Amino acid sequence: MPSLKDVKMKIVGVGKTKQITKAMNMVASAKLRSAQSRIERFRPYAAKYRQVLAELSRKMEGNAHPLLAEHEEKKNCAIVMITSDRGLCGSFNGNITSQAFRLAKEKTYAGMSVSFACVGRKGWDAARKAGYTMMTSYADRMGNSIDFALASSVAAEAIHGYETLAFDEVWLVYGEFVSMGHLPPRTICLLPLKAPKVEDSPQTSGEVRCEYIYEPKEEKLFVELLPRYVRVQVYCGMLDTSASEHAARMAAMDNATRNCNELINSLTLLYNKTRQASITSELIDIVGGAEALSG
Repeated sequence: MPSLKDVKMKIVGVGKTKQITKAMNMVASAKLRSAQSRIERFRPYAAKYRQVLAELSRKMEGNAHPLLAEHEEKKNCAIVMITSDRGLCGSFNGNITSQAFRLAKEKTYAGMSVSFACVGRKGWDAARKAGYTMMTSYADRMGNSIDFALASSVAAEAIHGYETLAFDEVWLVYGEFVSMGHLPPRTICLLPLKAPKVEDSPQTSGEVRCEYIYEPKEEKLFVELLPRYVRVQVYCGMLDTSASEHAARMAAMDNATRNCNELINSLTLLYNKTRQASITSELIDIVGGAEALSG
């Protein structure tokens, strides 16, 4: 049985750990409110952008832009993986990397060469350890300063690689924020771009579809809007991942705090049992000594 001093030191250590996990839970909760607000404000813009692009695509041919044309021979595949920079958020990063590696294996079995562009330290470390070919690193960029310029840089590299035939496919893997308890990894085909269909675009029930007159012509607008649509998808993935990261960390730290409470209770019970056993042993020694003297 451990000594009283050892048990007491363990209780103190677990108590300090509880303070840390509780503080991290509060910090993650504050950051989650900001990140959730950003993604909720951006989603209507992304939905309207998709609706406008769907209306334009009705008047355009299937291969009106190089980003819409599929390459005949598919040899190279690029995967843009968005994770967090820091850990302590449960299995959040592991789920995203597992999804990305599963996709990479499918493409490898299909005879394609796979390379990774990682946004976030955790994804970069996992892909590098797995031995995959690494492209440009965007590690340590998933903090509070996520801006559209970062998404534009990632999208520009993907677009340039696809237009110069360096990549035949570009996929995006990130963590989608659905709710506090549902943070699934999501995989979408970034390039070749699938122009959204009119029936896929959000529309209010009972709304009458209007016929728009565009200035300049549809061809020029299409050339300008398609690359921006890729940037919007990447930026939306970054905002989703940021909100999901804080939600996952908040849940993980809440579980850790509860585990600390349970461990403190069990250690306190062990401390009381050890103390009672020590007192009983001393009483037995005193009674035995008194009987020896009286005899």
